[in-house]
Amino acid sequence: MIWQLDLVLLTFVVITAIAAIWVKDLFSAVVLFGAFSFFMCLLWTEMAAVDVAFTEAAVGAGVSTAFFMAAVFVTTRRTKD
Repeated sequence: MIWQLDLVLLTFVVITAIAAIWVKDLFSAVVLFGAFSFFMCLLWTEMAAVDVAFTEAAVGAGVSTAFFMAAVFVTTRRTKD
């Protein structure tokens, strides 16, 4: 494992997680959640857990993001506050 790459990926994971919490637009939150899942997939791959990375890519970045986007398009995208 390359610790510098792990550190960069972990930094991206933390930044996307915090940004997904703080953003007000639901579509932006879904996109950031998809990016979070993608970075987690890369992190799992770097840690040699390829089966977990494949599941994260399929479920986290793929199916969940598609379901969340479908839910966002049938609701309002901005909060009232």
